[in-house]
Amino acid sequence: MAELKVSGQHRSYQMGMHEETLAGRTYRTFFTSQETDRLAYSWSCDVDLEKRRVIDAQELTAQEVNRQIKDLMGKGFGHIVVQNPNAQHSLGTCILNRLKLEFEGSLGYFGVGLIDGPNVRIRGRVGWSCAENMMAGVVVVEKNAGSCFGAAIRGGDLVCLGDVGSRTGINMKGGTILVKGRTGMLSGFMMQRGRMIILGDADENLGDSMYDGVIYVGGEIKSLGIDAVLGEMTELEAQWLAAKLKRYGMEAPNGVEKLQKIVAGKQLWNYDNLEPTEKKIVL
Repeated sequence: MAELKVSGQHRSYQMGMHEETLAGRTYRTFFTSQETDRLAYSWSCDVDLEKRRVIDAQELTAQEVNRQIKDLMGKGFGHIVVQNPNAQHSLGTCILNRLKLEFEGSLGYFGVGLIDGPNVRIRGRVGWSCAENMMAGVVVVEKNAGSCFGAAIRGGDLVCLGDVGSRTGINMKGGTILVKGRTGMLSGFMMQRGRMIILGDADENLGDSMYDGVIYVGGEIKSLGIDAVLGEMTELEAQWLAAKLKRYGMEAPNGVEKLQKIVAGKQLWNYDNLEPTEKKIVL
């Protein structure tokens, strides 16, 4: 079977779908894609996704709810439903396990942050910094989300079926953020890797100071940020976008081929080496 390559590289390299070996005294490899054993933490619980339990959070603190979730996982429950979350902060955080988790209501700040593996459904809104530092899994928010949605995420799919606030995907390091509606100012700020798909409009300074990664926008862009430029859509990207959107029942307003693609201009990559006059031009 013929391989798709461009200039000696796989076409998937253009989308960041490639492995990269990092160097440095503090870098340590934990997992590789070639490992034969399942990629799980040694303390992970063996859960049965058919075993379901309901937690009524009406009279519970966030700490008590989180402890009950972990206790139920330890007993093998793989499907947990939290009723009456009442927009409490920091619910569902630090779950490093396979789990089907549902919240029947809205969450406050820092909901489901620092997770690695669970599939989460939030049947309401979320406050600031939902899924911050998410490593893997899927999070779907059925209504709107606050600012810093998906801050510093590294993997998985983070989906909002409504609108999101400013600084969506700030310092994003991997994974995919999908927004069915609009996004606020400075979305993609200091983005380092990953993909962001915004089907509605994007407010000013989109992709400001982004280092790498890709942003796709279906609506109008108020303005691009520093060193963010328009890119060219490839056939491979269009296929990937169509498949990803279909998974969550979403469609690009005018087809995936019409999405605007935003990438890093890479003028800031060697900012410290620029002359003072060159720095003024870049900024």
